[in-house]
Amino acid sequence: MFLIVSANLVFAEEADSTVIPAIDSSKVILLNACHPNGNGPETDTHHQTAGEILESPYKVQVLYSGKEPVEGWPVYFSVISTPVNAKGTRITEVVVFSDKNGFAESFAILGSEGGNYEFSARIKNGSDQSDIVYFKAFARKANWVFYLVSGLIGGLGLFLFGMGMMSDGLKKTAGGRMRTLLGTLTNNRLVAVAVGTFVTMIIQSSSATTVMLVSFVQAQLMTFAQSLGVILGTGIGTTITAQLIAFKLTDFALIVIGIGFGMMFLLKSKKLNNIGEAVLGFGLLFFGMWVMSNAMEPLRTYEPFINLLLELENPVLGIIVGAAFTALIQSSSAFTGIIIVLGSQGLITLDAAIPLILGTNIGTSITAALASINTKREAKRVALAHTLFKILGVLLFVWWIPSYAEIIRMISPAGTEGLSGTAHLADVVPRQIANAHTIFNVALTIIVLPFTTQAAKFIYKLLPDKVEPEEEGEFKTKFLEESLISTPTLALSLAKAETIHMVNKVQDMVDKILQPFFKYDENVLDDIRDIEAEVNFLNVHINKYLMKISQESLSEERTDEIFQMMHCVTELEQIGDVVVKRLIPLAEKKMSLNVQFSKEGQDEIKDYHLRTMKQISRAIEVFKDVNLKDAKRMEKKYNKYRLMEMDLRRTHFERLRSDIPETVATSEIHLELIELLKRISSHATNIARSLLELKSEKEKEATLKVQLSQLEKKKKKIEEAEQNEDARNDNKNSRNK
Repeated sequence: MFLIVSANLVFAEEADSTVIPAIDSSKVILLNACHPNGNGPETDTHHQTAGEILESPYKVQVLYSGKEPVEGWPVYFSVISTPVNAKGTRITEVVVFSDKNGFAESFAILGSEGGNYEFSARIKNGSDQSDIVYFKAFARKANWVFYLVSGLIGGLGLFLFGMGMMSDGLKKTAGGRMRTLLGTLTNNRLVAVAVGTFVTMIIQSSSATTVMLVSFVQAQLMTFAQSLGVILGTGIGTTITAQLIAFKLTDFALIVIGIGFGMMFLLKSKKLNNIGEAVLGFGLLFFGMWVMSNAMEPLRTYEPFINLLLELENPVLGIIVGAAFTALIQSSSAFTGIIIVLGSQGLITLDAAIPLILGTNIGTSITAALASINTKREAKRVALAHTLFKILGVLLFVWWIPSYAEIIRMISPAGTEGLSGTAHLADVVPRQIANAHTIFNVALTIIVLPFTTQAAKFIYKLLPDKVEPEEEGEFKTKFLEESLISTPTLALSLAKAETIHMVNKVQDMVDKILQPFFKYDENVLDDIRDIEAEVNFLNVHINKYLMKISQESLSEERTDEIFQMMHCVTELEQIGDVVVKRLIPLAEKKMSLNVQFSKEGQDEIKDYHLRTMKQISRAIEVFKDVNLKDAKRMEKKYNKYRLMEMDLRRTHFERLRSDIPETVATSEIHLELIELLKRISSHATNIARSLLELKSEKEKEATLKVQLSQLEKKKKKIEEAEQNEDARNDNKNSRNK
């Protein structure tokens, strides 16, 4: 026996000594026996890593007249074609004689390069006739696991980065609208769901929305019962991303990236820059999906992975895997994207994907639940509601997954005609997965929404109010959330709530400081000092928070709001300083002198103190509502109090002239106390003044712009008139010539 090798084609010729059964060779045929129905010239492609031997042999059967097995008939296995530069491709046994059942088999060893390989098995069945069966193999690159892991990690990184960029762009574009929506929430449950859907669609994270809800409930910008509708809406909001991902836009990802880049960096409009950032992020999201999809392609034929995915059709296992992976990568949208990528490769069926989708819904609630462990009661309630809703939804759907899958198939597009097997799955499953995710959350909302009031009561019973002890000497901010700094409009709402919290503390200090002047109590003074320490703490942390917000991309309106808030915080801190550094020593001085105010003096001080308290209350309202009308009224009130302070000085001097003993003894303290209360009132009024001054500056700026515009127009008219005059003179001169 000898071999003739030519390029990639190997022939085996029968030696003279070979004994062939004495039968009519023209009736001998060769069939593919690699699989039970293999009766054609080609079989399914085998898959293996480059340089490795195939896991199963190429097998053929020799038959006489298509029925009887032929024993001892030589079958010649050959290499037909290999990828360019592939080395080491060979057949383990080139000539194999058929056994008693007519079977002959041989293994193929793939070459060093990844790609398509082709082999053949041949018999002679006549003087010049051959019967040939062809086999195909596809070699994964030798380092395919490295490319798989790096592709998945890199693709997921691009996906998450793109999602974050898209979120940032949308937040900058629609941030003000989000704040308006959250600020005008009513008890209408459908409105709450719509708000939750919109906000989550913008910030691309139901967990982040839940964290935001915690802060807003604590800041009393919404009630806990209202937040339940928003929580249900967050689930629907996350499915919008899945629906977008299910559109097969990966081929256009680079075009979208180019458009987004151009809008973001080449246009001058800030609004278009923000939209461009969102478009660029959208393109990067799909490019990341394309990278992951290509990285996963070898898994389409990797038997251990395929078997693992088949195991995921077990609902319990699928839910656990989905919840674990979602909690691990901290994004239900990202893991849903991975499931859709698996579907786009035909690697997963809808029946296996649904348990994973159910698991992602639990996984995203785990993130919020873990974040609430060391938080206050309100935060725990919101996180618990989120978790209970998702678990309830999973328990409702897990029992009828096959029927649910059929419903999804019925309402989803049928796909391209003529496709079958893996190609058909890759065509239809991505949209089916997205629809399953959406319908689950919409159905859960429809089921739970009518019972949010009862749900709120139930959760209050599970987590009732309780006094949470604070560690001595340790202060905490009540509303500030670092996670929302990237959404300036929402972060400013929390900073405003924290500032109002600081105002209330300062108001408490001013309220308490009067008592020691009439009935000295060291405990009251200690309480005031403790409050002032907290006010200083809040001053530092609110300003730090506002500085961080100011480093984000802000509109002029938001920048002005930060300036207003910083100014307000400074004025409040100065009121605290007046109380602690001036009024407390003054009260201690009065106690050490052991003197009392006159009855008239005492009444005047109480009345002026009450007016000072009212001015602080007005400052709170002006700060809350940014009401220019109230700000003007407040400034008028201060002017009245300033004149009143002068009148009080005159009446005091009149009592001095009457030589009233108490007035004489307390004169210095009385006058300084009145003056310091006026100073507190002045600081409170400054909060309103800054608002009026800013408005005045804006009006002046607007007026100046109008004047400059008018001057520019006049200048153009003059230039045009001069040009026309020059043209007329030129024409006149030319005629004279």
